[in-house]
Amino acid sequence: MKPLRILLVILGIFGLIGVRMVEGSLFYDPFLNYFHAADKNAQFPDFEWAKLIINYIFRFSLNLILSAFVVHLVFKNKEWTMQAVVLMLLVFAITFPIYLYCIYTGFEVGYLFSFYMRRFVIQPLILLLIIPLFYYRKQQLRKG
Repeated sequence: MKPLRILLVILGIFGLIGVRMVEGSLFYDPFLNYFHAADKNAQFPDFEWAKLIINYIFRFSLNLILSAFVVHLVFKNKEWTMQAVVLMLLVFAITFPIYLYCIYTGFEVGYLFSFYMRRFVIQPLILLLIIPLFYYRKQQLRKG
């Protein structure tokens, strides 16, 4: 990989880290302190549904753009970048309604289950699976 591409990948990763670092001030998320306390007996926070949903979608969108940027720079393949975007959208489309249901029920489905559903909604965890998957795919294409 060329030095400029490496630098841009690092910048993309720092962008993802930056989204995480400013989460408390940039996004409306009353569950941030709830889960940060790591106490399943903590008081369930009051929140506004519309504001919460809009902010989760906004955060996901930022993570999606930065993740697609990283994938594209690493593999230089527009088709793979689009596949990565589709995979991330699918994971979000599955986990977001589940997480919203968890909130609706006051996390009655389980504290840890809700915690990890939230992670898939607000963090680019799927990127950690896509990069090795596509790297393996690239190696297989080279062999064949």
